[in-house]
Amino acid sequence: MASSLIDLFDLSRAEVEGVVSQTLRDADDGELFMEYREQESLLFDNGRLKAGDFSTEQGFGLRCVAGEAIGYAHSGDLSAAALRRAAASVGAVRSGHSGSAAEGPTGTNRRLYGDENPIPEPTFAEKVKLLGEIDAYLRSADEAVRQVSVSLASQWQAVEILRADGRLVRDVRPLVRLNVSVVAGRGDRQETGSGGAGGRHDFLRLVDGGNWRSLADEALRQARLNLEAAPAPAGTFDTVLASGWPGVMLHEAVGHGLEGDYNRKKTSAFSGLLGQQVAARGVTVVDDGTISERRGSLSIDDEGTPTNRTVLIEDGKLVNYMQDRQNARLMGMEATGNGRRQSFAHAPMPRMTNTMMLDGPHTPEEILASVKDGIYAVSFNGGQVDITSGKFVFNCTEAYRIREGKVCEPLKGVMLIGNGPDAMHRVSMVGNDAALDLGIGNCGKAGQWVPVGVGQPHLRMDQMTVGGTEA
Repeated sequence: MASSLIDLFDLSRAEVEGVVSQTLRDADDGELFMEYREQESLLFDNGRLKAGDFSTEQGFGLRCVAGEAIGYAHSGDLSAAALRRAAASVGAVRSGHSGSAAEGPTGTNRRLYGDENPIPEPTFAEKVKLLGEIDAYLRSADEAVRQVSVSLASQWQAVEILRADGRLVRDVRPLVRLNVSVVAGRGDRQETGSGGAGGRHDFLRLVDGGNWRSLADEALRQARLNLEAAPAPAGTFDTVLASGWPGVMLHEAVGHGLEGDYNRKKTSAFSGLLGQQVAARGVTVVDDGTISERRGSLSIDDEGTPTNRTVLIEDGKLVNYMQDRQNARLMGMEATGNGRRQSFAHAPMPRMTNTMMLDGPHTPEEILASVKDGIYAVSFNGGQVDITSGKFVFNCTEAYRIREGKVCEPLKGVMLIGNGPDAMHRVSMVGNDAALDLGIGNCGKAGQWVPVGVGQPHLRMDQMTVGGTEA
């Protein structure tokens, strides 16, 4: 790859800068986004390597912003002809518009991760051997194991962002993930369990010293547990959410509603509520893209703005939204470094990075002991959310009945049903053990997928609606 992505064009740097400057003349904002990406994925399933893929991709996206209008064109052809066609297309949005280019983001030398490519090491053969070892380890651990699926994904992405004033910023982003899934069965019944981890670092960190065993053991533990689980009751219960990955419910039910575009367009359940109490006192929610080597972290966002630790809800009061540059300008607020895109083929929009609830005063033991008859939700596998109304449904992959403050029998088929803003008012106890997930999260919005982190401490939520399968 060239030392700079701009050198891949069959134009000089000065000529590329001239095209961008002319295209964005009289526009409010915009940029040339250039990307080079390598990615590899392997899937070992049913005792054999079932799928393997390696690909490279490069291209550019040219954006021109005039008021609320966006002109966007992209191409995988880094040529003068493609760039000029894109410029002619996107420049049309500023017809009749007389703006002045917004000042570019403040620069930073901060680096939240290294720039070494995680794909070459271990080698392909070593990775396949490792996947086979994980498969054999789990099959020998329990005769109830019927199927093992192990996948790994590695990515190396370089981006450059050129603005109308000629300022160029660059970021190099590694990303790795290892996932293990187990199906265990007895007789006609079979259940699944999973474990996974990842982040913005080299792949060796996931596997050196047998680190993969903890993920494999977790997948098998969940599958065994679910084989013993009883049908979940339905009704209204005081509910305890565990720390870490259960923060995915916060991400979906609340986080998306705090993204700037939904609020500017007044399609969020949180629209117009800045400064108001939108959650119980003691609830503080942040989006933090500055945590070293985390899956959702970025040194700069995809507009070139340094990421931030943005407090969204403070002691229950809504104090900020997540913003890209366009929505921040139109709402009279500051950009928060949340302008993200899936690739050069997509325009940026406000997206979460690592979203989590902060610590409270209670220990997990205190929270569990406070519940006379309730549900303990330890893990989720996703759900559905309506941004406008805030209504959600989440499926639990690991849950238990709480009786007289004690964690009792495991449950199968637990669904949490509610409304995001309402659920935040039902938080009555916040734990002191806040943690992020292990690095497996992806977030979808408007057809775009980006890596994210989620997290929270243990929480007690009073009288939540629970859907179950108990007769």
